[in-house]
Amino acid sequence: MQTNSVKNRMIMAMAPYPSEVAAFLLLEKVMENQEKSQQVIIDDTTLRDGEQTAGVVFSKREKTAIARMLDSIGVGEIECGIHAMGKEEQSSIRTLVDLGLNARLITWNRALVPEIEASIACGVQAVDISLSVSDQMIVHKLRKNREAVKEQLKVALGFAKSRNLYVSVGGEDASRADMGFLVELMEITRSLGGDRFRFCDTLGIMDPFSMFDKVTYLRKSVPEVDIEVHTHNDLGMATANAIAGIRAGAKFVNTTINGLGERAGNAALEEVVMGLKHACGVETGIDTHRFREMSLFVAKASHRPLSVSKPVVGSRVFAHESGLHADGVIKDPHNYEGFDPAEVGLTRSIVVGKHSGSGGLIERYRSMGIVVSRKQAEPLLEQTRAMSCKRKRDLTNCELIAIYLGEEGLPKAA
Repeated sequence: MQTNSVKNRMIMAMAPYPSEVAAFLLLEKVMENQEKSQQVIIDDTTLRDGEQTAGVVFSKREKTAIARMLDSIGVGEIECGIHAMGKEEQSSIRTLVDLGLNARLITWNRALVPEIEASIACGVQAVDISLSVSDQMIVHKLRKNREAVKEQLKVALGFAKSRNLYVSVGGEDASRADMGFLVELMEITRSLGGDRFRFCDTLGIMDPFSMFDKVTYLRKSVPEVDIEVHTHNDLGMATANAIAGIRAGAKFVNTTINGLGERAGNAALEEVVMGLKHACGVETGIDTHRFREMSLFVAKASHRPLSVSKPVVGSRVFAHESGLHADGVIKDPHNYEGFDPAEVGLTRSIVVGKHSGSGGLIERYRSMGIVVSRKQAEPLLEQTRAMSCKRKRDLTNCELIAIYLGEEGLPKAA
């Protein structure tokens, strides 16, 4: 939406034309209502694309735990695996089906009838049927042409719908595909009863502006078919691209816990949900309070340690050290926190180190039950900064207590 200053300038420019001003305001109101009422469905693919991260393997018990967690927080759909990986994977999929989750389970398949049949045998009622859609992959990977791809889609989709399956048509490498060809594929999807089309930025090469433009174009071209966006993080823009696709009208979005996925990973569940909520004002219905717990579980199960500065769920994203910031947070957390850490299962902390100020030091001591005055804090601060520089890190409670006791006339800690 336009900022108030920009909007006011536009209204002033149209002032001589009252009808145009009225039309502009009406359009803005409609857009606001659309944004507020937009339904976004998370299709989490931690158990499929997340496990495709090089070297990652989830046990059946871990898959079950992850699926239960996703279901418990309100994720609408879980991409639960690839039956073609073998009997163990098929057994895991059946186990997930037998859980009776509220979330819809969907499997990933190539757009081939035998693979769809195997998914049906696993007990799922929804499938993603994937086919390469860029000329690069059609020619240099499949060794086929566009007509062959269209025919493959017709056969696979026709079969899936004849079995009463919910079908997402996955456009692999859609971000590099000809837009006219994508419209043709979406028209086929519409005509055969396909439920949605997955626009995949398979190589993670898009920016949010081109994502918005392309999804907008596809939405206008074939409005009857829902769009899903699938983004990768090769250029560090997976979350931004996912949100841009949603803002352009995509109803479904793929995510993974912690952003696991091929190469640099996928859009992170926790980032997309919190980004939509706090940057866009779009509610997904997801209970975010277990994000930290889920992230730690998946980090351990995947043997991919969670960075302390990982957006949303890192242990130190609510840690404040610099004097200015710590003072501001102590006075009012909203000064330097975009949302309450409790929303994602975290707590804030005041870190004492090289950049600390007296306010942060006093607050840190207060949290340990030690009352320090402003006058006392000045010499203590000098010592804490010196120790922090020497040890090249922030200080622990034990170190701070040692400094405090030394200041009171007792021997200082070495």
